[in-house]
Amino acid sequence: MEIIVDDLSSGKVIKLLEEHLSDMYINSPPESVHALDVDSLKSPEITFFSCWVGDELQGCLAIKQVTSEHIELKSMRTLNTARKSGVASHLLTHVMSIASHNGYRRVSLETGTQEFFKPARNLYEKFGFSYCAPFADYKEDAHSCFMTRELG
Repeated sequence: MEIIVDDLSSGKVIKLLEEHLSDMYINSPPESVHALDVDSLKSPEITFFSCWVGDELQGCLAIKQVTSEHIELKSMRTLNTARKSGVASHLLTHVMSIASHNGYRRVSLETGTQEFFKPARNLYEKFGFSYCAPFADYKEDAHSCFMTRELG
């Protein structure tokens, strides 16, 4: 598996992100969807990573700078055919290592409370994330949960 910093120009990446947004709107009320579209993911405070095996996209994950010491995970997504293959863990390990290397001290995220999001919550718990209060501009929301982890 190769993980690259991606410029979001690949049709495969754009299709995966469109599927991601679609699933978010299917599983959450519109006011509780915090997933970003392709244009928003091109913002300067966001670094977008994609994971490939040869020329086959496997998944993606973005990090958004909240402060000089705090980042947020965004747009974590694995292809349906790549689920349970280690792609998500590989992406998360890679991004956590980069964050630590770049001096970030905290990584946080928002995800859904619905059953659809349970595998994601389980993955984040496995990686040492714990539940926390809303951070940055987020507000309490019955359809959102917030998780965070200190970096060593």
